[in-house]
Amino acid sequence: AELRRRDLVGAAAAGRVGLEMDSYCFSPRAYLALAGALPEWTLADSFELVNWVRAVKSPAELALMRRAAAITGSAMAAAVGAVRAGARQCDVAAAISHAQITGTEEFGGDYPAIVPLLPTGPAADSPHLTWTDQRLRRDEAVVVELAGTCRRYHVPLSRTFVPGRPPEELARLAGATGEGLEAVLGAVRPGVPVRDLAAIWKRSIARHGYEKESRLGYPVGIGYPPDWGERTISIRAEDDSVLAGNMTFHLLCGMWMHGYGYELSESIRVTATGVETFTSYRRGLLATGG
Repeated sequence: AELRRRDLVGAAAAGRVGLEMDSYCFSPRAYLALAGALPEWTLADSFELVNWVRAVKSPAELALMRRAAAITGSAMAAAVGAVRAGARQCDVAAAISHAQITGTEEFGGDYPAIVPLLPTGPAADSPHLTWTDQRLRRDEAVVVELAGTCRRYHVPLSRTFVPGRPPEELARLAGATGEGLEAVLGAVRPGVPVRDLAAIWKRSIARHGYEKESRLGYPVGIGYPPDWGERTISIRAEDDSVLAGNMTFHLLCGMWMHGYGYELSESIRVTATGVETFTSYRRGLLATGG
């Protein structure tokens, strides 16, 4: 009724009207109601069209992502302060969430599209696990994946902490993963096919006897639950996409082994000559108070 009142129905009747048919909140009932109310319109699935338009960020969007990055750093610092032997996983998650929402003195934070992820100990061999009320154990890895959020723009980051001394196999995995990430970052620039980044990553970790079949990364920017990814480009061998300036990605070097795991990631911007990382948070296998 509102569209008819504004004389917008007839203007679109001569062409096609795109609908995001895969939208999380666009139900079959909503589609039927819209189609029934606007029989003049030819409705077409514009699958991820808006997401693809967002692949290259504007200066205003990048400014919001840099604000989000400041919150990311604060949230990861809160994780460091909370990850210690004997602490409950839920208390670590609470400290992270407090920092995410508090933001900085200059600007507050939004709720992220995904809650803090905390695969811990043997469960770190699987991604995307949330917290329990179990207590952290000395010498066991705690994977922290989180995002700072400002005006719905996200900057994710993953780091792996150990309250105590890391097992030798985990330290070896961390070294190989870090080397692979550095190799990928060194190859990022406009005009590079994303499949080349995936190939560089695979070759690097293969030198240490590792392999990873899952994707290496995905675009990020504006996001709402349940996902902060833009669901377009996927950094893997099968993707034909090519990097362009001001594209933004979450490079997720997650290695999930049998009974242990390690995550290291960076959110990046493709610059005219290379790459900008949104945060400067220290990398490697990070020790915290035992």
